[in-house]
Amino acid sequence: MQGSSESKSNFFERLPVIAILCLLIFIIFARTGESMHGQLTQLGAYVWDDYFVLRSEINDPSCDPNINVQQRLDELEAQATGSSDDFDLFDEGFDRDAARTSLENQVRQCIQEHALVDQLKAKVTPSLELFSSVEHKFSEISIFSTDKQQILLLTLLFMAAAVATLQRHHIGFRPMVSRLDFKVSLSLQLIANTALAASAWKFRFNMMDSQIQSSNPELVTGMVVGTTVLALLSLKDLFSIPKDAPTGGTLGRALLSVPLYTMVMLPFAFIVIINQGNLAGLSLYFSAFFDQSGTYMDVALYLWCGMLLKQTQVGERIFSLFTPWRLPPEILAFVAIAVMALPTAYTGASSIIILAMGAVVYRELRKVGTRRQLALAATAMSGSSGIVLKPCLIVIIVSILNKEVVTDDLFYWGVRVFLLTALVFFIYAMIVRKDPLRIASINEALPVSLSRARPILPYVVIFLLVTLAYFWVLDARLDQFSAPVILPVIIFWIIVFERSLSKDEPLYDEPERINTLPGALTKSMNDASIHIGGMLMLMSTFMIMTSLGGKTVAATFLYDIDNPYLIMGALMLMFVLIGMFMESMAAVGLVSLAIAPIAYQQGIDPVHFWMTCLVALELGYLSPPVALSHIFTRQVVGEEEALAASQEGDNFYYRHERLLLPLMVMGTTLILVGFGPLLYGING
Repeated sequence: MQGSSESKSNFFERLPVIAILCLLIFIIFARTGESMHGQLTQLGAYVWDDYFVLRSEINDPSCDPNINVQQRLDELEAQATGSSDDFDLFDEGFDRDAARTSLENQVRQCIQEHALVDQLKAKVTPSLELFSSVEHKFSEISIFSTDKQQILLLTLLFMAAAVATLQRHHIGFRPMVSRLDFKVSLSLQLIANTALAASAWKFRFNMMDSQIQSSNPELVTGMVVGTTVLALLSLKDLFSIPKDAPTGGTLGRALLSVPLYTMVMLPFAFIVIINQGNLAGLSLYFSAFFDQSGTYMDVALYLWCGMLLKQTQVGERIFSLFTPWRLPPEILAFVAIAVMALPTAYTGASSIIILAMGAVVYRELRKVGTRRQLALAATAMSGSSGIVLKPCLIVIIVSILNKEVVTDDLFYWGVRVFLLTALVFFIYAMIVRKDPLRIASINEALPVSLSRARPILPYVVIFLLVTLAYFWVLDARLDQFSAPVILPVIIFWIIVFERSLSKDEPLYDEPERINTLPGALTKSMNDASIHIGGMLMLMSTFMIMTSLGGKTVAATFLYDIDNPYLIMGALMLMFVLIGMFMESMAAVGLVSLAIAPIAYQQGIDPVHFWMTCLVALELGYLSPPVALSHIFTRQVVGEEEALAASQEGDNFYYRHERLLLPLMVMGTTLILVGFGPLLYGING
């Protein structure tokens, strides 16, 4: 009986994960369906003449080809005679010959229309009907996914948030350990979720009482259900604290275990509900998250890509090319940051790549003797330089929200900013290095690297085959728009190859990597559900800050500054401060709304503005007191490694290198990007 109850419990715990998997697969299928529908219509037109007519319902003409012309003439003549007026000076009588000619022409045209319809119906074969029905289904799915995009995101958000709540895995400074940690963290989560739920209920009541029809009542109802479920789950967790949790702890450490979304939600709930007296306002600001539903569904797909990638050996295989050269730790850290830039660009944000590949980067650096502080610094920075490269999602969001810039220009200068960041890191790595700059000889290292390159070739072949299949079959190229849909398919086939076809031995055992195909896919989906819930809940809560911040952040003081250097300095400071406390997408929204228009009016070039902003935001993510990049790094490497690193170092710099080196690199890059173009007169 106990085993039966446990299996039922496990099933109900897995049920949201299964639902999230089905939802993500549907999103991929629906977006692929757009391209598939276009290709099917072209194929139909190639196979069948008049396919665009035949694919639709063919209606019979409304006219009668068998009309009695003589009888109809008599009727028309009777009507004309009966309606004549003795005082009508212009009545010339009924012209029977002209009417006959007109009727005969109408009958002739009607016969032709009926003949054409009969010809078209004769062309409608069972195979055409089957093909057309399939094509229509793809069209309906695409239209449905577009029309219901907000509902799909809402469902994904709250299901994944429920998983993260049940697993107690929301994003925070440290995990809950002691009983005091659990009590404080879960109590505050309950208060935050209850406040949001009460606000959603009030929002719905106001909508029902209002005479104005809501544009999306399903969204409001979904928010009520989702927030209420989260509040109930928080209440359940509060009364199910693990019995083996140790006693003791301090209030300060307990507060650090409170999820970041709760820390953000509580003060804004106080401002909106208590201070402003607007109970419905909190959920109204929260609902702004769904205005960019397509973008945030891309985030979910990228997170799934990251967790799938975590189940592969791609990272180890690439790093294995460099280990034979016995590079100094600082040089290998530079290589890691350069190599990780590309997956960062394709997974959308630095946080995603840290969650996906951070453990691999840290472990590979530690394997060659890299000190823990430097390894943590490189891991935290592993995604910072790639956010300006094509096809990064953040850059696309910038171009969507700001018509003054286009992605081509941003990516063009993004490559140069990336190279500058890499150069600055290399220079600092040379300055702070401890060991002599000696590497293995070419004769010794090159053959080993070449032999280790052979196992990488199948990964390249899989990448090319999938991308070429999308191009040839669906006419879809791997770019910033299709990457969220194509990348999961590519990584899926890489996992299939590794588990079913590859004969190469794993480089080493990874505890979280499952050796069977079903196990790897299940593990990746479990991890993705947790991270999607934590990340989207954090992003949606930060949207409250964006909505309120757009009204409260005052950048009008820039109008009083005439010096472009002072304007840029003020902008850089504001960007860094925003990055310290806000997630990247919400930060971009806030900057676009409250700061960018004023900067443009003051003569700051839009491309220069956004390149500076993106670098400054990354500096903010690496800066205390929040330092999101370091939070994600600590999460993937583990508490033990982070604590061990804090006890290393023989002077101030090396004891705090994980913080200081990223700040030095990104700070220097920011100064060069912000002030450098002004020296060349880009902003006039």
